[in-house]
Amino acid sequence: MNPVAAGSMNSAVLRPAHAALAAFLLGATTVLGFAPFGLAPLPIFTAAGLLWLWQGATAPRRAAALGFAFGLGLFLAGVSWVYVSLHQFGAMPAPLAAIATLLFCAFLALFPALVGYLQAQSDRPIASRQLLLIPALWTLTEWLRDWVFTGFPWLALGYSQAASPLRGYAALTGVFGLSWLAWLCAGLLLALARAKGRSAALAGLALVFGAGYGLERVEWTEPLGAPVKVSLAQGNIPQELKWDEARYAATVQLYRRMSEGSPARLTILPETAIPRFLDLLDPELLRSLAQSARSRGGDLIIGLPVRDATGRYYNSVLSLGASATQRYDKIHLVPFGEFIPSGFGWVLSVLQIPLSDFSRGSAAQAPLALAGQKIAVNICYEDAFGEEIIRFLPEATLLVNVSNVAWFGDSLAPHQHLQIAQLRALETGRAMLRATNTGMTAIIDHHGNITASLPPFTQGTLNGTAQGRSGATPYVRWGNAPVIALALLVCGLLALRRRKPAAPV
Repeated sequence: MNPVAAGSMNSAVLRPAHAALAAFLLGATTVLGFAPFGLAPLPIFTAAGLLWLWQGATAPRRAAALGFAFGLGLFLAGVSWVYVSLHQFGAMPAPLAAIATLLFCAFLALFPALVGYLQAQSDRPIASRQLLLIPALWTLTEWLRDWVFTGFPWLALGYSQAASPLRGYAALTGVFGLSWLAWLCAGLLLALARAKGRSAALAGLALVFGAGYGLERVEWTEPLGAPVKVSLAQGNIPQELKWDEARYAATVQLYRRMSEGSPARLTILPETAIPRFLDLLDPELLRSLAQSARSRGGDLIIGLPVRDATGRYYNSVLSLGASATQRYDKIHLVPFGEFIPSGFGWVLSVLQIPLSDFSRGSAAQAPLALAGQKIAVNICYEDAFGEEIIRFLPEATLLVNVSNVAWFGDSLAPHQHLQIAQLRALETGRAMLRATNTGMTAIIDHHGNITASLPPFTQGTLNGTAQGRSGATPYVRWGNAPVIALALLVCGLLALRRRKPAAPV
């Protein structure tokens, strides 16, 4: 019997319910490939498992159902920390928070479902679909998820490869290119089960991983000046106490002590470290912090909300010290957490989230000139959007992220967020400094390696050095455009042939 046909029959004989359950479990298992577990090869194997299931799903609707099941398993296991934010800290009733989380994950699962549906419409041979069409389609749907409804790129498959040899491609292709390569490797892995072409599949895997290993050693950017001493504060203030007015004085005293005791030229406090509008702060506090930083020839970055004369307010950072005072206002806001989309005002009656109607900062903001560096600041999950980070490059020499992921408790979210930051460092060839409220505070070098970090849910200051860099990686120059254009080209060329007749559902 033809091995390809045998493989198709093997997956086809699974009952739809059993196949859907298998796809769901494959999706849930994929989460182990991401931080904090870091089993990078695993997503390639689970993707191969979904490809095998799709072999037997000739009906587009059934293929879509398998893609949906895979996506539902992936997102329920990987981003169910949304429930923690809604219920534990947003005070949404548990049943409503559970339903909202399920619906959110089901929406995200529609993107893998779309891949399943479209690939099943093709009359191309199995090998062509698995090695060309499906990787291209998956890349396009991840890119769509990056910006549809303001975007939620969490668990893009490429992030799981932050510590694998595929990471070498990040400076060329960005995270979506890594996702494409992971699916290509899954197709090659499945091809090893076929008698014909086994040697070619092995050679293909060796070539992809070997080239990635070589690219890791390419220096796309150059050191600029001497390393800068940095100090990153982690106050570890529980979310339920952060905005408590009775706690305000203790919070200010904590961060004042941390900043004034810093030995560094660049000291960074987390997102909304000072939980009060800038215009309501004691001017003496700001003068004292600025003088302390100037006394050591350094600069301080503080996260705090800022209100303008029109009553609009921003999630911002403010610099004080030897350099001129500068400000960055967050541009990419979190739906329902920082702004309420039109038509959803009723949500405010359910959620108890302070300052949930921020305004967007200007997209024309420049890097902050501090500590002899040009610093591209991003706040919270802004670093999840690669093309938004590169707007500041190649002018910026360092990346800084300030976050407060206490909203998600002791979940997978802080670990996943740190892994996302590693990809931004790889894509840009820049060090990334992360100052967070409860974790994960870390120094990441321009190769995406974590050189120093603080344990989560501890109070402390992370002291170290960061090397500014100049130059531009290919990703900084071109962004996602080449990968998306290639994916569209592949899909277009494969669609030129007549579509296969509709299979029975």
